[in-house]
Amino acid sequence: MQEIEIQRDGLTLRGILETPAQNRYDLAILMHGFSGNCGRNNPGNMHYRLAKMLKANGIASLRFDFDGHGESDGNFCDMTVSSEIADGEKILEFARKMKQVNRIILLGHSQGGVVASMLGGYYHDYIDKLVLLAPAATLKDDALAGHTLNLQYDPLHIPDKQELRPGYNVGGFYLRTAQMLPIYEVSAEFTGKVCIIHGTNDQVVNPNASRKYHRCYENSELHLIEGAGHLLEGKYRDTMLQIVKEFLTK
Repeated sequence: MQEIEIQRDGLTLRGILETPAQNRYDLAILMHGFSGNCGRNNPGNMHYRLAKMLKANGIASLRFDFDGHGESDGNFCDMTVSSEIADGEKILEFARKMKQVNRIILLGHSQGGVVASMLGGYYHDYIDKLVLLAPAATLKDDALAGHTLNLQYDPLHIPDKQELRPGYNVGGFYLRTAQMLPIYEVSAEFTGKVCIIHGTNDQVVNPNASRKYHRCYENSELHLIEGAGHLLEGKYRDTMLQIVKEFLTK
């Protein structure tokens, strides 16, 4: 594992690069969800498990903390989906300069799935494949309706910040910009292969978000894992890992 630091607009983004033994390889950029992290040394973290599985199958991974999350600079209250797309663009720029990389894959969970899908639309000519895990495109509908996770607010008069939980204040600009995100429109610009995985018992993001993604893509496969929740935990995690493995290695 190699510690990576990347600069974006005065912020330092920190992450982990893991590479297989061969001289050339494909690289997957892993993007965590809202208020999550890249799971540096946490075997229970989804992205940690994904990185290990990818390495075992000859695929490198670059997992990092978005601005305001984990070890990266920034305040959570200042984070927006757009700022995370800007983070992702800098990570992608770093990956594109790696001479040993053959193809680049974007893999995102929850809000990270939204970022991956939109970045894939913007950079469709540089991305080979997309993997979306419980992509949280419902964040736009939630912001328009005035409820985000356990927050309730007037969608026409959004406060400057609200406490999600101790230490985590959601900025009003996050919610205002979420209301106007062209999530599916931008994502549909990606015409390569897409793998979408969602649990049918997801209480955070309705699986219909993934069904809509599936309809907007030209070349996608949709896997609904019966009984799985938003984090695809327990026995469902192994199912998810196997689906991702088959998609990326076949």
